[in-house]
Amino acid sequence: GYQYVYTPHIGMSNLWEKSGHLSFFKENMYPPMSMEQKDQEEKTTYYVKPMSCPFHVQIYKSRPRSYRELPLRWCELGNVYRYEESGVLHGMLRVRGFTQDDAHIICREDQFVDEVNKILDFALEMNKTLGFDKLNVYLSVRDPDNKEKYVGEERIWQLAEKTLDEILKKRNIEFKTEAGGAKFYGPAIDLKAVDAMGREWQGTTIQLDMNLPSRFGMTYMGQDGQEHTPIMLHRTLLGSMERFVGTLIEQFAGAFPVWLSPVQIKIIPITDSQFDYARKIEQQFKELNLRVDVDDRPETMQARIRDAQLEKIPYMLILGKREMEASTVAVRQRDGQDLGTMAINDFIAKVTDQIATKSLNLIK
Repeated sequence: GYQYVYTPHIGMSNLWEKSGHLSFFKENMYPPMSMEQKDQEEKTTYYVKPMSCPFHVQIYKSRPRSYRELPLRWCELGNVYRYEESGVLHGMLRVRGFTQDDAHIICREDQFVDEVNKILDFALEMNKTLGFDKLNVYLSVRDPDNKEKYVGEERIWQLAEKTLDEILKKRNIEFKTEAGGAKFYGPAIDLKAVDAMGREWQGTTIQLDMNLPSRFGMTYMGQDGQEHTPIMLHRTLLGSMERFVGTLIEQFAGAFPVWLSPVQIKIIPITDSQFDYARKIEQQFKELNLRVDVDDRPETMQARIRDAQLEKIPYMLILGKREMEASTVAVRQRDGQDLGTMAINDFIAKVTDQIATKSLNLIK
């Protein structure tokens, strides 16, 4: 499993110089900040973080490490800030400040292939659950004509790129090699989700970093009693949470499966006489952690059904005199299908099963 960590939003310039961000990523960073009082003591500048990795390195280096501790898996829902040109900003899908499900795995050389495969298993299962059956996989490597844009030795880059290539081929995963797609510190496996309109969106990325550990002097004491340099994996599963939510909305056109819907059930009493019955059912559902609303507005039943369908709420329960007397509910789906009358417990069983299995479909 992973251990949650929390890191600052701002770092001193020497941290970003050591990591290589100021040399290789500065055009994507916001301008430096300084404080007059601090400058009198020691002239320094600060940057809002574009990535969390240097802070996770600092956690690692807070004390000596042993081979027995590895792998270490740290994750953070970290806010990062990148200066994007105004022309490429696009609602939630391309923003300047966003939250990443950021994680770093620090491991030994004999562990990192297994760790990459575990991340791939996790990512493929998660994307399938969320309805992204079509994924385009890329091996992001250096631009061979602009190697000066990347930090590290040629030998290390060749080894890292070759290793990720072999992992994908061994799993029989079809992929394309994307020259120039690598981060400045290492190559990556990128999974791009294809939405309902056929557009690609960056999701999972797994970056193999053999460079930052050396730059920061990260070591662990091996079984042989000697110091060794670990390998660092940078990993996001969903990527930018804002972009992920935007992609999810596009994928389902707002009609989320019941387990993802903000409101799962809308209860619509036909007349005032059914209000108490509606509130009783609402309370029963809430005790089961179902997300439910009662629409008791002074509108016609047809208008309230139409509004619920426009809101793309999966199920509407229509309550009239007959349903109240029989302790049943009349069920309609947002797609217009009338499922007829059901016992309340039967409806609960169907919906809770859909939630438990994370079904992408409605009852019928």
